[in-house]
Amino acid sequence: MSNLNLVHLNGLRAVEAVARLGSLQAAASELGVSIGAVSQQVIKAEAQLGHPVFQRLPKGMVPLDTARPMLARLTDGFRSLSEAVAVGRPRDDKLLTISVAPVFAARFLVHRLDRFTALHPEIRLRIDATTALADFVTDGVDIGIRVGAGKWQGVNADLLLPQLVFPVCAPALAERLREPKDILNLPTIIDGHAMFSWDVWLRCVGLEGRQMQVRHVFNEASLCLDATIRGEGVMIAWQTLADYPLAQGKLVEPFATRAATGFGHYFVTPAGIRQPPKVKAFHRWLTQELEALQPE
Repeated sequence: MSNLNLVHLNGLRAVEAVARLGSLQAAASELGVSIGAVSQQVIKAEAQLGHPVFQRLPKGMVPLDTARPMLARLTDGFRSLSEAVAVGRPRDDKLLTISVAPVFAARFLVHRLDRFTALHPEIRLRIDATTALADFVTDGVDIGIRVGAGKWQGVNADLLLPQLVFPVCAPALAERLREPKDILNLPTIIDGHAMFSWDVWLRCVGLEGRQMQVRHVFNEASLCLDATIRGEGVMIAWQTLADYPLAQGKLVEPFATRAATGFGHYFVTPAGIRQPPKVKAFHRWLTQELEALQPE
């Protein structure tokens, strides 16, 4: 390990972060320092190594082909160091860290957490709202709640709720809907990042391939829901997204037909690890909450 004496560790961290994340700005954010500090660390590391690592281009810093083998080993090495630190730190048995998509956290989870707290006042929750898949070792996450096909590598994924989709709209718009084909005459709110399209539902009501009248396209389901509540149009929603505004009467489900997307809500935990009581408690509680959304 004498080679480590030739290059400062902070410089190697900066080089690895820039190469992996693709920019000085992203590396600075991850490392918690300024962009200028990252740039200086990279320059120093290159000087200590005796050769450049990056090609400076208008679009950013691009790793040189000759540096890629070193960069791959740096990423593996720093990941191993991060895992070692995580293993060495004591875990708080009363703190439960949950990685969850922002839309699930905002539209479903926060409205119900008081029920979990009433059952388990000894457990504190930390909600990490992100669309990125969590690394259970390096991120300090106990649980992931994710929507997908459930085929993620290296984890246990327990199906909580199959995803069903259906149109929702404001009560005033619902008055114009008598049968499914009437929905073709209403403006629609589209989630540009959805894993499914309107065709999933249209197929179930005999309208496959028919064109919708698009009014707005958003890149986030919560924004689509807000626009729909305000009467801007009709959107295709799913159980955990629309349950609360439906219960409040802010939205209406005009038709009884719900269509399966083939995806589901999954309770994701690390593979091969015995789950502590706090994780089992949350799993039991969440299962019960989601059972209320199952079709009768």
